[in-house]
Amino acid sequence: MSVEPVILTLPDVAAADTLGSALAAVFPGAVEHCVLLFLRGELGAGKTTVARSLLRALGVSGTVRSPTYTLVETYDVRGLQCAHVDLYRLRDAAELEELGLRDMFAPGHFLLVEWPERGAGWLPAPDLEIVLGYQDCGREARVHAGTAAGSTWLGKLVRDTSIVAYLPNLT
Repeated sequence: MSVEPVILTLPDVAAADTLGSALAAVFPGAVEHCVLLFLRGELGAGKTTVARSLLRALGVSGTVRSPTYTLVETYDVRGLQCAHVDLYRLRDAAELEELGLRDMFAPGHFLLVEWPERGAGWLPAPDLEIVLGYQDCGREARVHAGTAAGSTWLGKLVRDTSIVAYLPNLT
């Protein structure tokens, strides 16, 4: 199944939250393999906003902290091990080995990685990649699949009527 990349206009923070919630609503699960989501974009483009809303919608209760300084924040959600990773402060992809991420590339794990370009050559291909950028007074999100599982996930997102109602340019 091949799904064309999707371009969304996110006029405000609520729209970015809706995108994260919608991604969670159609989350494929991580039973057969690790699920990997890359979040790219300039500082302040909304990467952490989307990640936070996705994690909350998956069931993370309490504070969802930005991993800007800790580099990795982990959460256990209904037996799923989630890791929100921020690679902005890395100087070299080799530093990823020290973070212990390799152990998370296994079934039962979900990794949301901000600034994945800092881990180029070390990170596997993402199932989904979201590139956030500034557009007028809001943001634009380009969502594309990098694997067959990602194509399925993106296809479900496109067919999800709740996000289509809020973000009509999804169709």
